[in-house]
This record gives sequence, structure tokens and C-alpha cells, in this order.
Amino acid sequence: MCGRYSLFDEQDNTEIQSIIREMNQQYPDTPIRTGEIFPTNTVPIIIAVGDRLQPMPCVWGFPKYNASGVIINARAETAAEKKTFIDSLYYRRCIVPSTGFYEWNKQKQKFFFRLPDENVLYLAGLYRDYGSERRLVILTTAANRSMQDVHDRMPVILPRERVRMWSHDTTESIRYIATEMPELRKEAVI
Repeated sequence: MCGRYSLFDEQDNTEIQSIIREMNQQYPDTPIRTGEIFPTNTVPIIIAVGDRLQPMPCVWGFPKYNASGVIINARAETAAEKKTFIDSLYYRRCIVPSTGFYEWNKQKQKFFFRLPDENVLYLAGLYRDYGSERRLVILTTAANRSMQDVHDRMPVILPRERVRMWSHDTTESIRYIATEMPELRKEAVI
């Protein structure tokens, strides 16, 4: 599961700063959340617009049917079978820029995960429009060795070289979500 992630725009993180700057220029009236990101926050996602990758605002969480709250994650293993996610998996994939994500173990200890030696972590997402509002979910998969001692699920990670594939190539994207995710660096949050 992925219930929180981070989007820190520190001065040395030019990649995240560039995404936020483009968002602010294109959508000046849409406040974008940075720092620790919670479900229902408005955040940047990146989608394919023709051959170009373009950031745009999106609210984290699909509305639940017949209930309050939101769906924030979709299981990669079953997304192609679920009515809520199948069209998005094939036609509306997005990239969720982050600087890492948080997870808690059974003792309620909070941990921060990121790629080693990287200050950007791209997550695989799906989006869908609900009326005039664009919404997203983050795809999750079985935890790899670097996460298993904290949680049994983790987000689908998109290494930089997989970002364009995720946005432009459905066949390869479906194959990719069944592979083991890259190893992550874990830090305890005090």
C-alpha cells in the first residue's frame, strides 16, 4: 500500500522544481501540495500529450462508489480485471513525481523509502476524470526484499529510463508491472 508520499522541492532538486514551476505557470489558480502528500491533496502528475510529457494537477484518490472516502491504490496484479481501473490501465496511465514514500510497520514505526543516490522517485499511476475533476490512484505490487520487513505492498516504481515507456507503450507497461521493483533505501522517520 502507499498511503503517503513526499514531494519536496529543495533547492538542489532541479527536476522536481522544474515540474512545479511548469505546473504553476500552466495552472496558476490551482494550488499544488508539496511536502508530505496525503490522499485527496491536489498534486502534479505527468501524462503523455502526443509525444510530449506534460505535468498537470490531479487529486489523489478515486471516489468510492456507495461510500465515503477515496480509493488511493490499485493492485497491479488485478487492475486489468477491475472495472474501476481497466480503462485507465490501458488508456490513462500517469507518472506521479515524488521524492519518496512513507510506510509504517506493525509497531507503527514510520519509514521513508527512496531510490539510492536519486532525489526523484517516479511512481506508476492511473488517472480518470470525475466530472471536471481529474483523479489518480497509485499502482502497488508485492513488496521486494528492501521493503518486506516493513510492509507486504509497495508502489510500482518507475526508474527514469521507464518513464516514457509507462506513458507511451501499453504492452510494455503491462509487462513491467509484473516485474520485481528496484531496491530502495529505507530510513526511519523519528
